[in-house]
Amino acid sequence: MAQAARAAGAARALWPGRCALAERLGGRPWSPFLAQSRAGFAGAAGGPRTPAAASRKGSPRLLGAAALALGGALGLYHTARWHLRAQDLRAERSAAQLSLSSRLQLTLYQYKTCPFCSKVRAFLDFHALPYEVVEVNPVRRTEIKFSSYRKVPILVAQDGDSLQQLNDSSVIISALKTYLVSGQPLEEVITYYPPMKSMNDQGKELTEFCNKYWLMLDEEEAQRVYGGKEARTEEMKWRQWADDWLVHLISPNVYRTPAEALASFDYIVREGKFGALEGAMAKYAGAAAMYLISKRLKSRHHLRDDVREDLYEAADKWVAAVGGDRPFMGGQTPNLADLAVYGVLRVMEGLEAFDDLMRHTHIQPWYLRVEKAIAEALPVH
Repeated sequence: MAQAARAAGAARALWPGRCALAERLGGRPWSPFLAQSRAGFAGAAGGPRTPAAASRKGSPRLLGAAALALGGALGLYHTARWHLRAQDLRAERSAAQLSLSSRLQLTLYQYKTCPFCSKVRAFLDFHALPYEVVEVNPVRRTEIKFSSYRKVPILVAQDGDSLQQLNDSSVIISALKTYLVSGQPLEEVITYYPPMKSMNDQGKELTEFCNKYWLMLDEEEAQRVYGGKEARTEEMKWRQWADDWLVHLISPNVYRTPAEALASFDYIVREGKFGALEGAMAKYAGAAAMYLISKRLKSRHHLRDDVREDLYEAADKWVAAVGGDRPFMGGQTPNLADLAVYGVLRVMEGLEAFDDLMRHTHIQPWYLRVEKAIAEALPVH
């Protein structure tokens, strides 16, 4: 029973569930949303008619042709502007990342099958940031004995003589994105995401992080990244949704039946870092334990009897939020919400739950687009 409990604990660490705390911005004074004034086209149509204007009656055919030509020109202009803006953003991102990668050494401590770790890898890969991976043994966790923070992911960033430890997947992503865009020292950026400790009802100490979904940018930087308040609000909302809801659907679905639980643990043992005895115990005792625990998780999160329905509903809700007029929530390129949702779902690849998700929802085209965008961002060796 002790071995089964340890294996179950490892499984919860590999596919964890937890709640996120939304906090308003503190620390660095800045305006979170941009007060934008947009000038419209004044007097383009319907202005007062003067006697001279009333007396001029041009040919309707000529006016129609002129209007058609103007509309076509405007359409070409906006199309070209859209593509040029996307190219400029890619160029700016590449320059910033090149500067960062030339002086920053990143080490990611992770469990490969953990959705929070997968989120961080998706971010690092899409931004072409080189990093080393240290796979943590989920039972002993000796690889992170240097840290008082005992969860993964942990990212250690060395910038010259400065060594910084970043904890929590959303903090890691927000801090690095802030650093990429603003160029502020990483040591300073980390201070914008202070840890906040509390005790739960069982007397266990919990650590949450303030501002974890905010990018700490000034107005000009925020305008460059988002273009407006709505895009920023949308990205933050769906990043938090991925942490607060989507991630809690993973364990109940991958451990839904005894057969699925066994297949999931076979995958965990194959991809994780286990000793021979630990692997054998995890595969069988852990699968049995997590099958039972998944039933409690289903009750805790008020899921349906068939948890696949909750997974399908979440996927289609996300697809509806992205909409049909843009390839990603971020527009022409994935934003942090795209990468977060993709990273969470990716840990199910190769399992029955993932195949069912692709087959019974509309998420596959979006999923494949993000996968392609990340693959194209990675440097060619």
